[in-house]
Amino acid sequence: MLSYETLKKVLFKFEPETAHNIAEFSLKFLGNCKILKNHYEKKNFVEDKILEQELFKRVFKNPVGLAAGFDKNATMVKSMKSLGFGFTEIGTVTLMPQDGNAKPRMFRYPEQKSVQNAMGFNNLGAHKVLKNLKKLYPFSIPIGVNIGKNKYTPEEFAISDYKNLIKKLHEYADYLIINISSPNTPNLRDLQNENFIKELFSMAKELTNKPIFLKIAPDMDITQAINLCNVAINEGASGIIANNTTIDYSLVEGCKDFGGLSGECLREKSSLFFKELSFELFGKTTLISVGGINSAQEAYERIKNGASLVQVYSALIFEGPSLAKKINEGLIELLKADGYSNISQAIGANLK
Repeated sequence: MLSYETLKKVLFKFEPETAHNIAEFSLKFLGNCKILKNHYEKKNFVEDKILEQELFKRVFKNPVGLAAGFDKNATMVKSMKSLGFGFTEIGTVTLMPQDGNAKPRMFRYPEQKSVQNAMGFNNLGAHKVLKNLKKLYPFSIPIGVNIGKNKYTPEEFAISDYKNLIKKLHEYADYLIINISSPNTPNLRDLQNENFIKELFSMAKELTNKPIFLKIAPDMDITQAINLCNVAINEGASGIIANNTTIDYSLVEGCKDFGGLSGECLREKSSLFFKELSFELFGKTTLISVGGINSAQEAYERIKNGASLVQVYSALIFEGPSLAKKINEGLIELLKADGYSNISQAIGANLK
């Protein structure tokens, strides 16, 4: 069997977006081939009661999920369990289809195991994504649907985009995520303000009973971030996802001066940001940590700092399809070593 290190050398000869398209084609094939799908599920999907937890009326067999941005159009969901993920998040989905920003718009930094993207919410639009979701929902692992406004929707009409997206997609999601933290849609981060958050979540809870999360950027002042999260929680948000990509370009020497950085370069910044956020929010809401997670030890640290779930994306590019399995197997060892019989006992252990 071809090792991922060998395969990676081939994939990395292609432009990052082309390599992603190759991966998408392969995973769509895998998801539709029952024999292969079952084989890789048995190989990669870690199922152990010590990792299992129930959150918002859904069972998560393990706490490692795929972050938004990889499967923009819900075309690869059927292969996610074969990659070992306990849940998956699709999107970001916009109301109308859009091509995203000009190419090239994705860049690898292999030495730093990091990625920079300026994709700009390229997706097929809510109508097509809805058709894809209808074919597979409900699925054997929870599905989150990440939503954002179209690039050319004026800021004053942004609330309308989110309203229509929720109405259209909520029945085919286990949870929804409000994305107002991507750096790749002009002025989107301007929506990270108290008035918009209040209006947004007040509106959302009238439209659906499904859990709705707010995803925030790691570049915010921590006091402001805590305040906005509290506003969202008070208005009905079910949880917080921290964090999106960063525009701190000092993290990778020689990187582009646009788009968001993710991967290993973000790990320390993301971990500290999450810890400070969780210190104030843990116990009030469900927290999901994402950003630079590439090992069981890092995932465990986020869990002990208050994360019920963790997500990966960039690390998948560098570590390969066995990443979730390695993290989950490592988590089992770490939990047992600390005398825990279930992951729920470890969540927030550093804060108690």
